[in-house]
Amino acid sequence: MNYILMGPPGAGKGTQAKKIVDKFGIVHLSTGDMFREDTKSNEVISKLVASGQLISDEIVVNMVKNRLLQEDAKKGFLLDGFPRTLVQAQALDVILEAENIKIDAVFFIDLEYKEVIKRTSGRRVCSCGASYNVFFIPPKEDNKCDFCKKELIQRDDDKEEVVKNRLTIYETQTKPLIEYYRQKGALVKIDGLKSEFEVFNQISENIK
Repeated sequence: MNYILMGPPGAGKGTQAKKIVDKFGIVHLSTGDMFREDTKSNEVISKLVASGQLISDEIVVNMVKNRLLQEDAKKGFLLDGFPRTLVQAQALDVILEAENIKIDAVFFIDLEYKEVIKRTSGRRVCSCGASYNVFFIPPKEDNKCDFCKKELIQRDDDKEEVVKNRLTIYETQTKPLIEYYRQKGALVKIDGLKSEFEVFNQISENIK
């Protein structure tokens, strides 16, 4: 029971990943989590992250390989945030073949870019932990938290120009993976425009 979760930024991958691992008892292998963990003990990665530089494919692939070979991943895993490029996908194939591991499906949450921008740029958060969306889940009072009444903020990475830049990177680096996995017969297209519950049902129907 091994899967890959893909989709543009803002497609709800994090929400769906949590639902999948909770229901099916597999391990969530998030490269974001791996980076945060490695920055504590790996000085090279820590310096790269701190300086905002891109992490090389070689470092990312080795990090994922080491995580895949840990005991808990043998009961099944969900790869989230990896692979991001064709080079990474091909390197993953080599790792999986060497370990006789099979990917059962690659779930691609499909969402139009205009919807991605709307969902992401509309997000607002409060220091108390509450979150809103000015288009879908607006606060009762404009730009004020319903609970503590503090002013809501828009995170820098949710600003429209930043989201558009992320989508440009996604278009050039990650989107080609869709065709790569389609040709392998592994791709399962998920309608990301549906509610989070309907999206999860679509995914669940394809998990063996």
